[in-house]
Amino acid sequence: MDTANNGRVVIMNFTGVYDWERFSHERNYTWLDCTHLKGTECYCDKEGAGALKRLIAGYPARGIHFIDSGNYHYLTKFWTDKIRQPFSLVVFDHHPDMQPPLFEGVISCGGWVKDVMDTNPYVRNVILAGVSEKLKEVIPEACRERVIFYGEKELSHEEAWKQFSVQHVEGPVYLSIDKDVLDAQSAATNWDQGTLSLPELEQLLSVVLHHEQVIGIDICGECPTTLDIFKEKQEVALDSKANQELLDFFWRNKQAE
Repeated sequence: MDTANNGRVVIMNFTGVYDWERFSHERNYTWLDCTHLKGTECYCDKEGAGALKRLIAGYPARGIHFIDSGNYHYLTKFWTDKIRQPFSLVVFDHHPDMQPPLFEGVISCGGWVKDVMDTNPYVRNVILAGVSEKLKEVIPEACRERVIFYGEKELSHEEAWKQFSVQHVEGPVYLSIDKDVLDAQSAATNWDQGTLSLPELEQLLSVVLHHEQVIGIDICGECPTTLDIFKEKQEVALDSKANQELLDFFWRNKQAE
């Protein structure tokens, strides 16, 4: 995957947090200014969806897309809508993001996975890795039967993940990573977080990268600004470091050269 040029690493800046994250200024990445868009935070209405689709129309699903906080994780649907071949969607997330919609025609950060399954004919299967066991249990049974879960407790077992991946992941693969799957020492997010360290996440990702063709990646989980300036600087530095390490990891694994 060629992502070193400015058309392949895309920074979608909604909250302004990337202005302060050092990693995003290290290279000539493509920046998409989303700060002026209405109807896009957590819930994306018809007008907001139209504006976002127009904004990303000239960019392929292939590449690495930074999509701000978890409030905008629904953007994975818009990026994967561009794929015109059968693929597996592999999501690392502490939350299942499978809530039924509250309003017709509105996509949300809490229900976008269900939207992908309901509307994208090219999705072979959806694998949700790292979901909280408690949150998994409250998903309606009919929805649970349509995805493949790899629970949070199982993530630390790399060999088990290898066997699971071989059995369930059918390439090509689109990877979606919410940093809330990581522990608080590895990333700062605006949602409750999981227990993975960054090296542990990279070990799991490497299994997919080494066995399947990866056709696109997105990363979210930034922590929006707060009134506590000292805490804010710490969070920005932590997330910038995590994003840079993930980019370096993908470059090492020839996903961004």
